[in-house]
This record gives sequence, C-alpha cells and structure tokens, in this order.
Amino acid sequence: MSDSSFTNLRTILAGSQMLFVAFGALVLMPLLTGLNPSVALFTAGIGTLLFHAVTKNSVPVFLASSFVFIAPITYSTQTWGVSATMGALFAAGLVYMVLALLVKIKGSGFMHRIMPPVVTGPVIMVIGLGLAPIAVNMAMGKTGDGAIELFPYQDAMIVSMIALLTTLLVATLAKGVFRLVPILAGVLVGYVAASAMGMVDLTKVAEAPVFAMPEFVTPEFNLAAILFMLPVAIAPAIEHVGDVLAIGNVTGKNYLKKPGLHRTLLGDGIATSAASLFGGPPNTTYSEVTGAVMLTKAFNPKIMIWASIFAILLAFVSKFGVLLQTIPAPVMGGILILLFGSIASVGLNTLVKARVDMSEQRNLVIVSTTLVFGIGGMAIGNGDLNLQGVSLCGLVAIALNLILPMHETVADDLHEEQAVVEDMVSHGKS
Repeated sequence: MSDSSFTNLRTILAGSQMLFVAFGALVLMPLLTGLNPSVALFTAGIGTLLFHAVTKNSVPVFLASSFVFIAPITYSTQTWGVSATMGALFAAGLVYMVLALLVKIKGSGFMHRIMPPVVTGPVIMVIGLGLAPIAVNMAMGKTGDGAIELFPYQDAMIVSMIALLTTLLVATLAKGVFRLVPILAGVLVGYVAASAMGMVDLTKVAEAPVFAMPEFVTPEFNLAAILFMLPVAIAPAIEHVGDVLAIGNVTGKNYLKKPGLHRTLLGDGIATSAASLFGGPPNTTYSEVTGAVMLTKAFNPKIMIWASIFAILLAFVSKFGVLLQTIPAPVMGGILILLFGSIASVGLNTLVKARVDMSEQRNLVIVSTTLVFGIGGMAIGNGDLNLQGVSLCGLVAIALNLILPMHETVADDLHEEQAVVEDMVSHGKS
C-alpha cells in the first residue's frame, strides 16, 4: 500500500471515529423531541458539508443536533406541528446569518457588547434547568411531561440509574477516546439492562426493511411558530464563539480571523436552515468532537468530511433508525439527568469565568429575572402568539442589559471584558 493510500485510509477511519464520538448526543436529541433519528443523521452530514463549504474546509468541526432547541421544538411541535416547527427552525437559521452579517460589518466584539456573560450565563442555565423535569420524569418511567406512566417505577429507576452511573463512570474514569463517549456508553449499557427487564420491543425492527429513504418532512411557515423560535437562536450563537475559540486553541490557529467568525456563523446558520428543509433538528458544533480532535491530534478538516459521509450513508439504513427508536424512556432519562445538569453548569461557569459580581444590583437583577422568567414558565402574549421559556428570557436578559444603567465600576469591567474578547480575536487566545 502506498503512503498516500495509507494516509487516505487513516483519514477515512478517523472520520468514522469522529461520528462515533458525536453519535450518542446526535441521535438523543431527535429521540427526545419526536423527530426522526435517521433524518437527524442525514441532516448532520449535510449540515457539516455545507459548513465546510462556507468556511473553505478550514475548521475541523462536526455539526449535529443542538440540545438548546429541545424544549422549544417540543413545545412547537405540540402546538403547531412538525412542519410548522421546521419552518420556524429555518427562520432561526436566518438569525445566525443576520448575526454573521453584523459581525462582518461591526467586528467580532459586537456580539459580546449586546450579549455579555451576564446575559448568556443565565440564559444557558435556563436551558438546562428548564429541561430538568423532563429528565426526571423519563428516569421514573414516565413520558417527558409526566402525564403517562410507560414503565413500572421500580423497574424504570433501576434501568435509569444504571444508565446514569455508566455515563458518570465513563465520563470521569475512562481513558483515551472512550472518555469522549459517555452518552453512547450509557445508552448501550442502559439498553442492555432495559432489554433484560423486558422493556425493549424489537418487533418493528424485524419488520423494517434494511435500507429505506429517511422520512423527510417539508417545512411550512407559521408566523406564530417563527416568532416563538427566533429568539432561541441567541444562546447557541453566543456559544458558537466559544466553540470556535476552543477548536482554535486545540489546533493553534485563529479561526476568528481566518476563515473569520462571520463565515463560521454563516456556516452554522446555513446548516441549521438546510436541516429544517428535510425535517432535521438545528445543527451546532460538537464539543465532544473538539475533545476528540485534541486527543487524537486529528487536525485535518477532511476527517470531518468523511464523518459527514458516514452519517449520510447510515441515515439510509432503515433497521438501524428503527432500532434507535426502541430505546426506552428510562435509559434516556438517566443520561439526561447528567446532560441537562451539565448544560446548566456551563451557564454557571460562564458567570464564574467572567467574574460577574452578583453583589452588584444590576447584575443581580438581570440574572434573577432571567432565571425566574425562564424556569418559572412565564409567558407573554395570548393564544398562539406568545413568548415563553428560552425565547422570552433571552430577550428579557438582552433588554435589561441594554436598558439598566451601569455604575462606573461595572462599565469599566465590561470594557475590560470587551478588550479581552478583542484580544482573542486578534491573537487567537482564550
């Protein structure tokens, strides 16, 4: 075998490994929201390819299902249906594109000025804490809303705690690449435990064809659903900046300059809007894959192209897609206890790392109001035209930050934060 052939084979195998790392979280999100996991695989592949086309194949990232959108998608599908939700998600992708244009015009510090840590921190916390009841209900054998008991409480708790314990142990004790797949490990061990307790029904898997076209859904455009979904894009757009900085630190390159934050944001937006055209969940960069890149030193973006191709091909294996849908609720519930808690912790860490002074009344007002609005279920508006959850608290946090006057010390701190961000942009440091 020639050196070039060996290099190509190694790149292909590395691509399959990256999909393996992302796989657990990738399929869990559509399973939670009632979307088709095979479609999610397809749109993750398509979205990643589009991202690399926009960024000129320069950033080694893989895009897949965003957990930020779990609660909004669940509410939207129940209220307006799947097709209207896809239309709303298409519009959410456009928000990224608008932000990309503003970043190109005003510079990378623009996003930090209107959405500093005191805004993004509590919004991210709301995402995780707002989803906590879903995880607990599923862990106890109920549907996410707790309305229906799917499995006996005792059996469900045994299975969910096995899945949770496996995920915890792999995340903290595993070595090498295995430490990057705690969700996948939790699903596999939990599934075996659930199967042993008679919770798994494989009838539909046996009846399904080996290969079939994924069940694509075309979007419809409903104004109420769109207005509800648009603000949700704020939090993941801000997280995107952190993801780009993180992968830049791993590879030693400044992606905020080349290809530029405006291009990476545009790539995320196009990937999200494209996914909605097929009935898939919004796409976001995966920190698990960034961790795998750091561990394996696999800096070649072509590896992610191969991961995308494998995801697209796997989407057409119908039996596999149906098998994923047989994962019992307690298995997912156990894993989600850790996952949703981790999201909330990221929000808290955002406040801590930025040294947001909670003894300052202005900061306290923004954070506390945002948390209660988001977690408490505050809704503004009547009928279908209303804002609630992440949509509402995101807008409230931004508005309060812009309206409330700053004391001189707070303004100085904010200017210092902006200087740090500008330095990141200039030198690719964090």
